[in-house]
Amino acid sequence: MRKPNLMAALEDIKIAALIREARQLLQLSKVEFASKIGVSFQSVNRWENGRNRAIPLALKQIEKLLHNNIGEPGENLLTKYFSNQD
Repeated sequence: MRKPNLMAALEDIKIAALIREARQLLQLSKVEFASKIGVSFQSVNRWENGRNRAIPLALKQIEKLLHNNIGEPGENLLTKYFSNQD
């Protein structure tokens, strides 16, 4: 059995934190958050718990939600999680 790649594991932790922080910032339940980004509650739950990795399209939807969240908290999350992307 292969050991998980450390970088991939760290990335999963970062993604889980992003999803949790974004959902809490927007004051949405997992069901509401899932509906906003077009996925199931189970997907959001698995992502937050680090059991699955969010697909790039879902991450783009989360980024879009944060862009639409006017104010400093949304901008802070965008900078924290999306500033290193091209």
